[in-house]
Amino acid sequence: MFENLYKNKQMQLVLGLLLGIGFGFFLQKGGVTSYDVIVGQLLLTDFTVLKLMLSAVIIGMIGLHIMKQLGWIKFHVFRGSIGATVIGGCIFGLGFAILGFCPGTLAGAIGTGQMDALFGGAVGMLIGTGLFAHFYPAINKKFMDRGVFPVDTIPELLGIPSWIVVVVLVVLMSGFLFALEMLKL
Repeated sequence: MFENLYKNKQMQLVLGLLLGIGFGFFLQKGGVTSYDVIVGQLLLTDFTVLKLMLSAVIIGMIGLHIMKQLGWIKFHVFRGSIGATVIGGCIFGLGFAILGFCPGTLAGAIGTGQMDALFGGAVGMLIGTGLFAHFYPAINKKFMDRGVFPVDTIPELLGIPSWIVVVVLVVLMSGFLFALEMLKL
């Protein structure tokens, strides 16, 4: 179904731009481009970010699973590793802790005119990206391929159909969201 889109690079750029604008719109409307909301999440006093992201994961997981089952899309999964996960998590966590924004909320904050996000965040992200690119050959050799995961997906790891994993995760995450609402967190 999406073969023509896959071949049309300009249309992919336009679609990516539109989806990015839509994602930013929902981040803004959800309130997660606010520094105070993000700090509240880090301090475990405001769970707006967690609620929004879990909702997005649930919707995305269901949508991707349905599109894959209908043959509309194919997954191109990159085999991960413990080394790459630890390095990526440390870089993401360090940037998040210093700035108070993740890349998505940073872009949304810039879109709303928050100057700290523009000058501190965007400049910091560019510098960090440049440093990572510069040191990538050394990091890649020593750490990235350590502990390569034996399979690409959780269903493969468990040896069960993917729809079972989707249903179980949707139920668990929905239950967790319901509990957060009931506890007024």
